[in-house]
Amino acid sequence: MSDLYKILGVQRDASQDEVKKAYRELAKKLHPDRNKDNPDVADRFKRVSAAYGILGDAKQRSRYDRGEIDENGSERPSPYGFGANRSRSGRYSSEGRFDPFDFEEASDVFSSFFRSAGARTSRRNAESGTKRPRENPFETSGRRKGLDINYKITVGFEESIIGGTRRISLNDGRTLDIKIPSGIKDGQVIRLSGQGGPGVGGAPKGDALVEVTVAPHPYYKRDGLDILLDLPISLDEAVLGGDIQVPTPKGRLTIRIPKNSSSGKRLRLKGKGVQRGEDVGNMYVTLKLMLPSERDTNLEKLVKDWGGKGGDALRRKAGLI
Repeated sequence: MSDLYKILGVQRDASQDEVKKAYRELAKKLHPDRNKDNPDVADRFKRVSAAYGILGDAKQRSRYDRGEIDENGSERPSPYGFGANRSRSGRYSSEGRFDPFDFEEASDVFSSFFRSAGARTSRRNAESGTKRPRENPFETSGRRKGLDINYKITVGFEESIIGGTRRISLNDGRTLDIKIPSGIKDGQVIRLSGQGGPGVGGAPKGDALVEVTVAPHPYYKRDGLDILLDLPISLDEAVLGGDIQVPTPKGRLTIRIPKNSSSGKRLRLKGKGVQRGEDVGNMYVTLKLMLPSERDTNLEKLVKDWGGKGGDALRRKAGLI
């Protein structure tokens, strides 16, 4: 079991702003783009992102603190039979010990019951001369497909874009690695066929239904297949333009800022959005600075003579580099 607070290096009573600040510092330090060919750092970056995915959301953090979800965002088993997500079932013994419900045992009991009920019905029909009704194999024969069991996990924003693998704990004690497809959306459900409750009377097992929550990100937003980013720029960059680096979920890119770019100007990075199948979105970068609406050559000359280079400082303060 991992402690998400230790992963981010913060105290349990840290404020949301302190959690966000810690994540940004670690994300800058551990970003795979800065640590190429270092799988250990890449793995730690994923764990840091996943930890922030839960602690960075006040509601999810509260549920984690109360023990309702684990470090993966999965629902913890309820000690009272079928919980909100049917994560566990059972009964308490006379000694007060919780005994998990034995589905296989239940299968035998139900099968015997339905066989006996079917035999009694056949005898009554034969004695009364009543024609035997047509049987529903999933009712009178005692066959019942197993229960579908619900689970929940939380993934980081980057992981939802590029995909990955998560390990979940099933209600029967098994662990299972599941694939997080690239481009998965918040609230989407992954169906794991045959990983639910056992069937009754030889019927198929149920499925495991894993609902995915995508954690909010400090500076990315998603709109369909498009990714949105607000990018602070300095006065000299806005007036003179030039090439600067911007982060994307898949690594850093260099973009060109046009001269005299005012705050609110939107730049499109074609094909750098979310990919789902053959469909690919774009990334839109919105510049943040107020300038005169008309181009001012005197201002350009002033900036050239001034030689200010404050753009990196602005982006560093915003946690983008």
